[in-house]
Amino acid sequence: MTQQCPVFGKCGGCSTQHIPYEVQLENKKKQLVSASGFEDVKAFSSEPYGYRNRMDLIFHEGGLGFRFKGKWWKVQDIEQCPISNPRLNELIKEVRDFFKSPDYFDLKKHSGTFRYAVVRTPGEDSSISFVLNSESTRLGDATEKIKEFAKNTTSNNILITRVPPNSDLSISQDFFVVKGTEMLQETYLNKKFQYHAQGFFQNNSAMAESMQAYVHNLLRNQDTKDANLLDLYGGVGTFGIINADLFKEILIVEGDEQCIQAANKNIESNSVMNATAKLLDAKHLNKLELHSPLFVITDPPRSGMHPKTLEELKVLLPKVLIYVSCNVKELEKDLNKLSDYEIKSTALFDFFPQTPHSESVIELVRKN
Repeated sequence: MTQQCPVFGKCGGCSTQHIPYEVQLENKKKQLVSASGFEDVKAFSSEPYGYRNRMDLIFHEGGLGFRFKGKWWKVQDIEQCPISNPRLNELIKEVRDFFKSPDYFDLKKHSGTFRYAVVRTPGEDSSISFVLNSESTRLGDATEKIKEFAKNTTSNNILITRVPPNSDLSISQDFFVVKGTEMLQETYLNKKFQYHAQGFFQNNSAMAESMQAYVHNLLRNQDTKDANLLDLYGGVGTFGIINADLFKEILIVEGDEQCIQAANKNIESNSVMNATAKLLDAKHLNKLELHSPLFVITDPPRSGMHPKTLEELKVLLPKVLIYVSCNVKELEKDLNKLSDYEIKSTALFDFFPQTPHSESVIELVRKN
């Protein structure tokens, strides 16, 4: 299979389109085998193109695009993106057609107004966040233009987000809603989840639901009737809520206040009576009162678990530890420190075809 993108090799996004997809998947399995030392890796995949539900597009003189490969100051124009889902590409076209000559932000001079269009299209929902230079003298004009766009777009939600010129972030707490709401909604396994447009959520809906189903089946095959579940780095509570019916009590721990607010809404809207969401940095697990038998799902960021979190888990010694990882190198480091556990199963979920990245689920069982 040859690459589908006409700007592959110029755009700094995808890096493996020249490799047949079956080989990409096999390479990722080999990485996980090397990191875990466990040979039997189950691999789950979906569509190799048209899967992403979020893209952070950069405004430039020609319209919208992505950073040029190896040149952060240069933008490769794109009309559509083959790895984005069809709905997202529709919204890219709407933005391009409306903002034909935007007062774009110059990446070298740090001047200009329009920086990013963050487009999100999970499930049946959609949003566009226009990220503007907070120090531009033309914010008023840009705001009026975006309000005009909001009347014409098919996107459910439109936000304006402001970031300082010396920041490269595409999210901020300095935002306001022009149309709709700042909350988006996604459905996994018949559970509805709200999350904030300024926050993190999985970018591949099909694979995220597949991973949720897999983890649920792992836990369903365990004796969990009188056990408690700690959903660590819990985000908006997806793992905890989906598995609530298997456990006595669920504790969702997350260090981001916005996520905890969403988790509480999700607990209520899904009528989960045995779950609690707590705002806490995972490195402070020793502040929690946790009861045995204990099961843990940990889904840390790319940097892996904090050393203090690992040390506390070694003290708690949960019966089962399910480690969800998006970084095999950090996963390997953490697994080497969990000597009280043996790996029962490993699975690879290819959330990011045409790139070297993936998600892994490692089922660890405490040694007797």
